[in-house]
Amino acid sequence: MQNVLLGGTIISITAIEWSIYEMLRQPRIIKKAREELDRMIGRDRWVEENDFTQLPYIDAIIMETFRLHPIATFLGPHYAIQDCNVAGYHISKGTTVLMNAWSTGRDPSTWDEAREFMPERFVGKHTEMTGSNFSLLRFGSGRRMCPGYNLGLKIVRTTLANLLHGFELKLDEGTRNEDVSMEEQYGLH
Repeated sequence: MQNVLLGGTIISITAIEWSIYEMLRQPRIIKKAREELDRMIGRDRWVEENDFTQLPYIDAIIMETFRLHPIATFLGPHYAIQDCNVAGYHISKGTTVLMNAWSTGRDPSTWDEAREFMPERFVGKHTEMTGSNFSLLRFGSGRRMCPGYNLGLKIVRTTLANLLHGFELKLDEGTRNEDVSMEEQYGLH
Protein backbone atom coordinates (compact mmCIF):
# COMPACT_ATOMS: atom_id res chain seq x y z
CA MET A 1 0.00 0.00 0.00
CA GLN A 2 2.86 2.34 0.82
CA ASN A 3 4.27 1.88 -2.70
CA VAL A 4 0.92 2.81 -4.26
CA LEU A 5 0.64 5.98 -2.19
CA LEU A 6 4.29 6.92 -2.65
CA GLY A 7 4.17 6.23 -6.38
CA GLY A 8 0.98 8.23 -6.78
CA THR A 9 2.46 11.26 -5.04
CA ILE A 10 6.07 11.31 -6.32
CA ILE A 11 4.95 10.77 -9.90
CA SER A 12 2.33 13.48 -9.44
CA ILE A 13 4.89 16.00 -8.21
CA THR A 14 7.16 15.28 -11.17
CA ALA A 15 4.28 15.70 -13.63
CA ILE A 16 3.30 19.02 -12.04
CA GLU A 17 6.92 20.24 -12.25
CA TRP A 18 7.13 19.37 -15.96
CA SER A 19 3.76 21.05 -16.61
CA ILE A 20 4.89 24.25 -14.92
CA TYR A 21 8.23 24.13 -16.74
CA GLU A 22 6.53 23.90 -20.13
CA MET A 23 3.92 26.56 -19.31
CA LEU A 24 6.53 29.04 -18.06
CA ARG A 25 8.30 28.68 -21.39
CA GLN A 26 4.99 29.42 -23.21
CA PRO A 27 3.00 31.99 -21.21
CA ARG A 28 0.12 31.82 -23.73
CA ILE A 29 -0.70 28.38 -22.28
CA ILE A 30 -0.96 29.82 -18.76
CA LYS A 31 -3.17 32.63 -20.06
CA LYS A 32 -5.48 30.22 -21.89
CA ALA A 33 -5.74 27.91 -18.86
CA ARG A 34 -6.52 30.81 -16.51
CA GLU A 35 -9.19 32.08 -18.90
CA GLU A 36 -10.82 28.63 -18.88
CA LEU A 37 -10.67 28.49 -15.07
CA ASP A 38 -12.11 32.00 -14.66
CA ARG A 39 -14.90 31.28 -17.16
CA MET A 40 -15.89 27.86 -15.79
CA ILE A 41 -15.08 28.14 -12.05
CA GLY A 42 -15.07 31.86 -11.31
CA ARG A 43 -12.75 33.61 -8.86
CA ASP A 44 -14.62 32.93 -5.62
CA ARG A 45 -13.68 29.28 -4.99
CA TRP A 46 -11.02 26.63 -5.55
CA VAL A 47 -11.24 23.95 -8.22
CA GLU A 48 -12.77 20.67 -7.04
CA GLU A 49 -12.73 17.17 -8.47
CA ASN A 50 -16.22 17.39 -9.98
CA ASP A 51 -15.19 20.51 -11.97
CA PHE A 52 -12.85 18.67 -14.32
CA THR A 53 -15.51 17.74 -16.87
CA GLN A 54 -15.70 21.50 -17.56
CA LEU A 55 -11.93 21.99 -17.92
CA PRO A 56 -10.78 20.35 -21.16
CA TYR A 57 -7.77 22.64 -21.59
CA ILE A 58 -6.40 21.76 -18.14
CA ASP A 59 -6.74 18.08 -19.06
CA ALA A 60 -5.03 18.78 -22.40
CA ILE A 61 -2.06 20.33 -20.56
CA ILE A 62 -1.79 17.23 -18.39
CA MET A 63 -2.09 14.84 -21.35
CA GLU A 64 0.56 16.77 -23.27
CA THR A 65 2.85 16.70 -20.23
CA PHE A 66 2.49 12.93 -19.94
CA ARG A 67 3.08 12.58 -23.70
CA LEU A 68 6.27 14.66 -23.85
CA HIS A 69 7.63 13.91 -20.37
CA PRO A 70 6.62 10.39 -19.34
CA ILE A 71 7.44 9.64 -15.73
CA ALA A 72 9.04 6.32 -16.65
CA THR A 73 11.03 5.92 -19.85
CA PHE A 74 10.11 2.24 -20.05
CA LEU A 75 6.85 0.68 -18.89
CA GLY A 76 6.96 -2.49 -16.82
CA PRO A 77 8.30 -5.62 -18.50
CA HIS A 78 6.07 -8.14 -20.23
CA TYR A 79 6.96 -11.67 -21.24
CA ALA A 80 5.87 -13.42 -24.42
CA ILE A 81 4.08 -16.65 -23.45
CA GLN A 82 4.23 -17.84 -27.06
CA ASP A 83 5.87 -16.85 -30.34
CA CYS A 84 4.09 -13.86 -31.87
CA ASN A 85 4.45 -10.90 -34.23
CA VAL A 86 4.07 -7.33 -33.01
CA ALA A 87 4.12 -4.53 -35.59
CA GLY A 88 5.97 -6.79 -38.01
CA TYR A 89 8.58 -7.93 -35.50
CA HIS A 90 8.94 -11.57 -34.50
CA ILE A 91 8.88 -12.00 -30.70
CA SER A 92 10.02 -15.42 -29.48
CA LYS A 93 8.36 -17.20 -26.58
CA GLY A 94 10.03 -16.19 -23.28
CA THR A 95 11.27 -12.83 -24.57
CA THR A 96 11.04 -9.87 -22.20
CA VAL A 97 9.40 -6.91 -23.93
CA LEU A 98 9.61 -3.30 -22.75
CA MET A 99 7.59 -0.43 -24.16
CA ASN A 100 9.58 2.79 -24.61
CA ALA A 101 7.12 5.47 -23.47
CA TRP A 102 9.62 8.27 -24.11
CA SER A 103 10.03 7.25 -27.74
CA THR A 104 6.32 6.74 -28.47
CA GLY A 105 5.58 10.22 -27.11
CA ARG A 106 8.04 11.76 -29.56
CA ASP A 107 7.26 9.64 -32.62
CA PRO A 108 6.80 12.02 -35.59
CA SER A 109 4.75 9.40 -37.46
CA THR A 110 2.16 9.63 -34.66
CA TRP A 111 2.46 13.23 -33.44
CA ASP A 112 2.66 16.44 -35.50
CA GLU A 113 5.54 18.59 -34.24
CA ALA A 114 6.34 15.77 -31.84
CA ARG A 115 8.99 17.63 -29.83
CA GLU A 116 6.82 20.70 -29.23
CA PHE A 117 4.61 21.16 -26.16
CA MET A 118 1.16 21.80 -27.65
CA PRO A 119 -1.81 21.00 -25.37
CA GLU A 120 -4.18 21.99 -28.18
CA ARG A 121 -3.47 18.65 -29.87
CA PHE A 122 -5.72 17.03 -27.22
CA VAL A 123 -8.55 19.58 -27.13
CA GLY A 124 -11.77 18.11 -28.51
CA LYS A 125 -10.30 14.61 -28.76
CA HIS A 126 -11.05 11.66 -26.54
CA THR A 127 -7.66 10.16 -25.75
CA GLU A 128 -7.10 7.71 -22.93
CA MET A 129 -3.82 7.10 -21.15
CA THR A 130 -4.79 3.50 -20.41
CA GLY A 131 -6.21 0.79 -22.62
CA SER A 132 -5.10 0.18 -26.18
CA ASN A 133 -3.90 3.67 -27.21
CA PHE A 134 -0.23 2.69 -27.39
CA SER A 135 0.90 6.15 -28.47
CA LEU A 136 -0.05 7.51 -25.04
CA LEU A 137 -0.04 4.43 -22.83
CA ARG A 138 1.70 5.85 -19.75
CA PHE A 139 0.26 3.78 -16.93
CA GLY A 140 -0.11 0.35 -18.50
CA SER A 141 -3.48 -1.27 -19.07
CA GLY A 142 -5.74 -4.02 -17.87
CA ARG A 143 -5.01 -5.84 -14.64
CA ARG A 144 -1.39 -4.77 -14.71
CA MET A 145 -1.93 -1.05 -15.04
CA CYS A 146 -0.47 1.23 -12.39
CA PRO A 147 -2.56 0.83 -9.22
CA GLY A 148 -1.89 4.47 -8.29
CA TYR A 149 -3.09 5.86 -11.63
CA ASN A 150 -6.40 7.29 -10.39
CA LEU A 151 -4.88 8.76 -7.23
CA GLY A 152 -1.98 10.28 -9.16
CA LEU A 153 -4.17 11.80 -11.86
CA LYS A 154 -6.49 13.36 -9.25
CA ILE A 155 -3.50 14.87 -7.46
CA VAL A 156 -2.06 16.29 -10.69
CA ARG A 157 -5.39 17.70 -11.89
CA THR A 158 -6.37 19.28 -8.59
CA THR A 159 -2.95 20.69 -7.75
CA LEU A 160 -2.15 22.06 -11.19
CA ALA A 161 -5.60 23.59 -11.67
CA ASN A 162 -5.51 25.27 -8.25
CA LEU A 163 -1.95 26.56 -8.77
CA LEU A 164 -3.04 28.13 -12.05
CA HIS A 165 -6.29 29.40 -10.54
CA GLY A 166 -4.84 30.86 -7.37
CA PHE A 167 -1.43 32.14 -8.42
CA GLU A 168 0.07 34.09 -11.28
CA LEU A 169 2.86 31.89 -12.62
CA LYS A 170 5.50 33.79 -14.57
CA LEU A 171 9.24 34.07 -14.96
CA ASP A 172 11.20 36.67 -13.04
CA GLU A 173 11.72 39.86 -14.97
CA GLY A 174 14.76 39.50 -17.19
CA THR A 175 14.60 35.68 -17.26
CA ARG A 176 14.33 34.33 -20.79
CA ASN A 177 12.27 31.24 -21.66
CA GLU A 178 15.40 29.39 -22.74
CA ASP A 179 16.99 30.08 -19.32
CA VAL A 180 14.45 27.82 -17.61
CA SER A 181 16.01 24.42 -16.94
CA MET A 182 14.91 21.15 -15.41
CA GLU A 183 18.51 19.99 -15.04
CA GLU A 184 19.04 18.34 -11.69
CA GLN A 185 21.35 20.02 -9.20
CA TYR A 186 22.44 18.92 -5.78
CA GLY A 187 21.80 21.03 -2.69
CA LEU A 188 19.36 23.85 -2.06
CA HIS A 189 18.94 26.35 -4.89
